[in-house]
Amino acid sequence: MSPLPTLSAPEIASDRLVLRKAHDGDREGLIELQTDPEVRAYLGGPRPRGTVEQYLDAVGIANVTAGPGVYVIAAKETNLLIGTLMLNRRSADQPGHLTSDGEELELTYLLRRDAWGAGLAFEAAMAALRTAAAELPDQPVLIITQTANLRSLKLAARLGFQPVSTFEAFDAQQTLATASLHTFKA
Repeated sequence: MSPLPTLSAPEIASDRLVLRKAHDGDREGLIELQTDPEVRAYLGGPRPRGTVEQYLDAVGIANVTAGPGVYVIAAKETNLLIGTLMLNRRSADQPGHLTSDGEELELTYLLRRDAWGAGLAFEAAMAALRTAAAELPDQPVLIITQTANLRSLKLAARLGFQPVSTFEAFDAQQTLATASLHTFKA
């Protein structure tokens, strides 16, 4: 585990969303995120349902988001899972860093297909980044996405991230974009 500070807020609210820890009622939504071919098109493809179910049974639903900076994105009105978001440290042993030391903050998000196109990923990301900017010292934040994922690149740009490099990973070109955390202060 990284000794560098990470977002510690247990819950973050925005106008339409709440970023919260997972509970048993999120099981089907978590399975859908991992098994939907369109949702996982740029993430190595869908995972077999049985494999996802076995994983969730082994670790427990609550433990999926037990780490700091790891959240379920839920609709504020219904508390139903619409996605996941992580703002945590990118391991130095993974490709794609600004420095050789690595361990930068990395923002990742995944939304159910029925939540696409409504600005919910933007809203969730901004809520997490603003909370982190208030809690953590200024530092770079990364978004890494497959270069072919034009929707994700567009969202990164809308959030204020600038592409700085590309690299090969998972048999595809990846784009690394970055922004300074202080730019998200409210």
